[in-house]
Amino acid sequence: MKIKRAFIIVLDSFGIGAEPDAHLFGDEGANTLESIHRSGVLSVPNMTRLGLGVIDGVDCLERVTTHTATVARLQEKSMGKDTTVGHWELMGVVSERPLPTYPDGFPKELIEKFEAAVGRGTLCNKPYSGTDVIRDFGEEHLRTGKLIVYTSADSVFQIAAHEELVPLPELYRCCEIARGLLTGKHGVGRVIARPFITVDGEFKRTANRHDYSLEPPSPTALTALKDAGYTVKSIGKINDIFAGAGITDAVYTHSNTEGIALTLDALREDFTGLCFTNLVDFDMLYGHRQDSVGYAEAMNEFDRALPELIAGIGEEDILIITADHGCDPSDDSTDHTREYIPLILYKKGMEPKNLGTLLGFDNVGALVCRLFGVSYSDNMNTALAEALGV
Repeated sequence: MKIKRAFIIVLDSFGIGAEPDAHLFGDEGANTLESIHRSGVLSVPNMTRLGLGVIDGVDCLERVTTHTATVARLQEKSMGKDTTVGHWELMGVVSERPLPTYPDGFPKELIEKFEAAVGRGTLCNKPYSGTDVIRDFGEEHLRTGKLIVYTSADSVFQIAAHEELVPLPELYRCCEIARGLLTGKHGVGRVIARPFITVDGEFKRTANRHDYSLEPPSPTALTALKDAGYTVKSIGKINDIFAGAGITDAVYTHSNTEGIALTLDALREDFTGLCFTNLVDFDMLYGHRQDSVGYAEAMNEFDRALPELIAGIGEEDILIITADHGCDPSDDSTDHTREYIPLILYKKGMEPKNLGTLLGFDNVGALVCRLFGVSYSDNMNTALAEALGV
């Protein structure tokens, strides 16, 4: 089997149950899908028809007798549970060591170097919720001009600033400076610009977030496809996650709604290669904010778009729906969770199968490269290869 176009959609943080080593990450019993199902508002008939409910470990949805896609549950190889590590593994790069985190804040000497380089002082420097940090430090930031620097349980260096005090170009410049400093042992996965404004007397984050990722340590499936002459389109924060490596055409989004619309636009285009979409609202707006109802409603929105997405899949196309980690909105933490992710493969004329549980998110990148006839990795499960005929 060979294809003309592949469409990968990452439902950011859509985990489907704790992995065997979840206790090592403080995530024993986590299950993002079950949590949003318990909200009582989840309605995903189209995902169910594809076969989401027959995947190993999914007990909260209908197990249809005849599903229309080939499905599997993927277990992570990498030592991590964040966006960068998850996406890198999807595209073939397994992280044997976790990226550095800073539960006590960043070292004094690092902060001092950053302050000297940007010409501003800093506030906070500790793990914090993104909405809480602007509530607690926003006024002092406006009064002093100091940048709000904070982190989380993930490998991130985040900079929050009011758009009227620190214009976006300056905030982005500060992030670029931080990215240049955060290398080696301090090579965090992402530096993130977190601009905010004042609305009705309260501080609100804007959609002008920008991520500055660590470049993957080795070539990814995206690089292999690009080097082989294929188009590699990115929608959403994919380009940032891979620091532009292997991307030929990038477009950013401000919401899941926009990401879905842009993916539908790509389905109408004539190109040969990969379109790679990340829908971040599940994670950013709902998982981290412990909003099961909002998460479920966002999943319902995606489900309603599925018929149109599937209708756009041509005879030489494949649709791949997956995730990058979990972010259980009903646990005791606002952090990501160490979970299995779904793999849903839809192609016209393909016999649907349930492949059980497969080790490695990297099955995805290996599969896509093989479908395009590009030499990249042999790390693909035999059952998956047989199901796709590659």
